[in-house]
Amino acid sequence: MAKTWYGSEYKIGVLGGGQLGRMLIQAANSLDIQLHMLDPDPQAPCAAVAHSFENGSLLDAQTVLNFGQDKDLITVEIENVNTDALKTLVQKGVKVYPQPEVLELIRDKGLQKDFYKQHQIPTAPYIFWEPNNGSEIPFEFPAVHKLRTGGYDGKGVQIIKDEAALKNSFQAPSIIEACIPFSKELSVIVARNEQGQTNCFPLVECEFNLEANLVEFLFSPAAVSSEIENKAQQIAIDIIEKLDMVGLLAVEFFLTPENTLLVNEIAPRPHNSGHHTIEVCQSSQFEQHLRAILNLPLGSTELTQAGAMLNLIGEKGHEGPVYYEGLEEILALPGVHPHLYAKATTKPFRKMGHITITGANMQVVRQKAAIVKEKVKVISK
Repeated sequence: MAKTWYGSEYKIGVLGGGQLGRMLIQAANSLDIQLHMLDPDPQAPCAAVAHSFENGSLLDAQTVLNFGQDKDLITVEIENVNTDALKTLVQKGVKVYPQPEVLELIRDKGLQKDFYKQHQIPTAPYIFWEPNNGSEIPFEFPAVHKLRTGGYDGKGVQIIKDEAALKNSFQAPSIIEACIPFSKELSVIVARNEQGQTNCFPLVECEFNLEANLVEFLFSPAAVSSEIENKAQQIAIDIIEKLDMVGLLAVEFFLTPENTLLVNEIAPRPHNSGHHTIEVCQSSQFEQHLRAILNLPLGSTELTQAGAMLNLIGEKGHEGPVYYEGLEEILALPGVHPHLYAKATTKPFRKMGHITITGANMQVVRQKAAIVKEKVKVISK
């Protein structure tokens, strides 16, 4: 008899042990799926709750090979991993989803942009930037300067207002994009299994903390027309199919004042813009990721209620042990669901948790979300 995908005999390894992995474990537990995690931080959020946890580098080939050699399937919660080791594991018969080649393309923002151009996927104009060869920017300031690799949570992205600012910006391999005037920032998450079945979650609307340069709030459903939502979902499906990717893909968009959708970036894993699905959709993004990589039927993504998510972000200038002020007050409110990531310490603008706010309609949700934002603070002790 073939191995079942549930129970102790089937081993799934996860590269990365942060908050995404922690929430993936919570979804896996309901299906009796055992997850084994590898992370460089011995106090990572998954360390205390994974079926097994190994402390080690995600970039060291031998460490990844040793971790994966007894696994049936490897997946990731972060793109910055040793893909050469993953390719070797595939040759040895270990399934790896998303595929190593997909990870290599997506983690390099330059290759991402070239992929969009090659496949006629709408995106902002861009150039590859080489600071010392006299290159000129073919569009007006302000512009957006992005490291090709290694950026996350707003790091590795700078708004460049003039030539002087550009000289003081990134000197590593990078791209420069035209700065797009937009009316909304949107995101959609699409799943695809081995059989090629796809399913999208409803479009969400993101509101950014400009100082931290990362999402502060998201709202679902997004306040856009059904035509815009359908178009965004079709673009997301087009991307995941052209990548031939198995797993979960988050697609971030700019919506221009002319109602044009431009792809900003993509991420091949569960994503911050999908955390609300735990409370407001028939299936969460984490359950959907497991269904996709295990080639199971994809779950329903239908909304069960309106919702918002607030990221709990560390203070600007402090780090150290953390205290969450106001949690008891917001727990008294109906439809408020805190998720703390069990990070031992905070640092400036670090994501320490999130709070989902649910309600019968978006007016109710926004009213409660404003209260929650006022009450809850992440404080360094």
